[in-house]
Amino acid sequence: MHRRRRTALLLSAAIAAAPLLTACGNDAHPGAAAVVGGQRITVAQLGNRVSEVRAAQRAAVPDEAQYAQVIAKSGTLPRDVLHTMVLDRVLHRAAQDAGVTVTRKELQGMRADLENQVGGAKALEAAWLQQYGIPPQRLDENLRLQLEAQKLATALGTDTGKPAFWNALSDASKKLDIDLNPRYGTWDVQKSSRADAKTPWVREVTAAGVEQSA
Repeated sequence: MHRRRRTALLLSAAIAAAPLLTACGNDAHPGAAAVVGGQRITVAQLGNRVSEVRAAQRAAVPDEAQYAQVIAKSGTLPRDVLHTMVLDRVLHRAAQDAGVTVTRKELQGMRADLENQVGGAKALEAAWLQQYGIPPQRLDENLRLQLEAQKLATALGTDTGKPAFWNALSDASKKLDIDLNPRYGTWDVQKSSRADAKTPWVREVTAAGVEQSA
């Protein structure tokens, strides 16, 4: 598999791969879905990002029955989107610490390469939406994330699947002192990934209810 595709798969797989932890979030930051490095990711910002994905999915799947299936298969979307938003900041911090930067030219080159592989811009947008839940307007943002991951691994003399890479992300997670709102789970510093917290006192809600209140 192409290394760039492996990186995308790796970062996406981290959404669901972390072990369960004890809840560490609290209500010290009302209105925040997460606080990363002292900066809030608000519930409204998360809701807007979720809406972007849903709008893109709706446009790609006009059939009502098929769209209902898409919704059913992505019931954890708010949590997954928040994971991506937090991981973006963690990876960017790790890249900064390693002196890694990504140029516009490099980003354009990566996008052109991927478009050639899959058959054009629209095909790439469709693939990223279907496989990783990334809407078209966030594609370049996500590709920059992939590039930072690749260049960080190179700077560390390792690969994105090796412990040295994830140790760098773990160090960045610690520096950023990440705090998730308990409704969205916890942040596993060692895995640099969101995890669902087992909190029996928190009522389970439907996927639709989560999205509406995201």
